Amino acid sequence: MKHEKIYQQETLQINGEHVIIEGPVSEQAFQGLIMDEQLTAFRPPKEQLKALKEIATLTEARVFIVTNKNQLIGYVTYLHPDPIERWSMYPKENILELGAIEISPDYRGNKLGSKMIRLSMQDPHMEKYIVISTEYYWHWDLNYSKLSVWDYRKVMEKMMKAGDLYPASTNEPEILAHPANCLMVRIGNDVLEKDIELFDKLRFL
Repeated sequence: MKHEKIYQQETLQINGEHVIIEGPVSEQAFQGLIMDEQLTAFRPPKEQLKALKEIATLTEARVFIVTNKNQLIGYVTYLHPDPIERWSMYPKENILELGAIEISPDYRGNKLGSKMIRLSMQDPHMEKYIVISTEYYWHWDLNYSKLSVWDYRKVMEKMMKAGDLYPASTNEPEILAHPANCLMVRIGNDVLEKDIELFDKLRFL
C-alpha cells in the first residue's frame, strides 16, 4: 500500500499569539524546535522529541504538531499498531493507531487537541484507513485536570469525535480491565467491506 499524505496547516490566535497546527510533518520540521517542558505524559520532553522525530520517518506514520514560534506545545501521532497489541494482527496496511496525543497544560482549554485531530482527518487519503485509538484511564492526566475518570472519559470522547472516532465494543483484555477504558474507531469511506469484516473479527477474538 502506498501511504499518500497531504500536508495541512491551520493558524490560530490564542491569547494574542499565533499558534500553528500542521502536519503530517517530516523529521526536518523538528529542527530548531524546543519541546515544552510540561509535555511529560509519555516520557521526558527531550526523549519525547526524539521519539516524534523517529516516528516521522516511518512510511505510514503521520505526526501533527502545534507550535508557538519555536516552541512545540502539542502533538498527535498516527502509526501502525504496536506489534505487542492485538490490533497488529490485522493483516493489511490500511490501519493506523492514534498512538499519542498531548497538549501543554498552559494551552489546554483552547480545544487544540480536537482541532489537531480534525485537521489530521481532512486529508482525503485518510478515507483509505481504519483508524483506532485505545483509551486507557491510566494514561489520562487525572491529577492535573481534577476530573473524575468518567468526566475525563467524556472529554476524550468529545475530542475523538472531532475526527469521527467513536466507541466500539471489543473483548480486548486491557480495554476490559476498567469500565472507563474504550476502543475508539473511525472507518474511512474507502475501506472495503471485507477489510471491515477482518477488523470486526479482530475486535472479538
